[in-house]
Amino acid sequence: MKNILFKGCGTAIATPFDENGVNLKEFEKLVDFQIKNDVDALIVCGTTGESSTMTMDEKIDTIKCALKVANKKIPIIAGSGGNNTRQVIETSRKFESLGVDGLLIVTPYYNKCTQRGLAQHYRVIAESVNLPIILYSVPSRTGVNIEPKTCLELSKIANIVAIKEASGNLSQVAEIAHLCGGNLRIYSGNDDQVLPILSLGGLGVISVLSNIAPKYTHDMVYNFLDGRVSEATKMQLDAIPLINALFSEVNPIPVKAALNFLGYNFGIPRLPLTPMSKDKELKLQETITNFFN
Repeated sequence: MKNILFKGCGTAIATPFDENGVNLKEFEKLVDFQIKNDVDALIVCGTTGESSTMTMDEKIDTIKCALKVANKKIPIIAGSGGNNTRQVIETSRKFESLGVDGLLIVTPYYNKCTQRGLAQHYRVIAESVNLPIILYSVPSRTGVNIEPKTCLELSKIANIVAIKEASGNLSQVAEIAHLCGGNLRIYSGNDDQVLPILSLGGLGVISVLSNIAPKYTHDMVYNFLDGRVSEATKMQLDAIPLINALFSEVNPIPVKAALNFLGYNFGIPRLPLTPMSKDKELKLQETITNFFN
């Protein structure tokens, strides 16, 4: 049985940009808010953080900021994935040297490698670092799915400890849980499927919703884990309108608009992402107001 990197809610945290780059002052505010509201881990420089548009220096500064504010209170997990295996190794080693607690590594996109190539990709990365690694399967964005038998093969590697499962295929999640057991912990990668994945033995969620509702998301997970299933179910269902609004355009367009509406200065997404369309933004604001009132 492998060590657990975190249990509960890990926030896939957004990155605020301004004309000078990353707005570290605003980022500090959100990190502090997350920690004070019981989030169980922070995932920095992931998809929600717009890592694909950030320079390496920006990523390093953002990770350092998260580590400083967290001050070991919760794990800081850095997104180091990409479609160039050598580059992922270099990035992963760099982030390890900063002192992060783990790595989230998305499947290689665009190259569309075979399952054999996928296994080799992750294997050589895992052999290059000492940190625990969370696999990230999100075929709707990458075009590549980590199949259950590949998960089984990768679960035999000591420092590959978990998977963020965002395929949306609960039958696949069940098969991964059946094959891998405690050798590959499962986190939901979709906010609308947290409870179904917990019911299959999942440990929590890597969440977009928790950017704006960290305590709510943490409590939802722990209500389920602690046996308060009806309370957890109600929370999952009550959050569906807000979750839908947060994904009414491509993530992280809506969550950045939501953070701005709640008083943060997170700016706008970087191209090729654009600001949220006005009609959907107004609907998002209405949904946020209803959710918190």
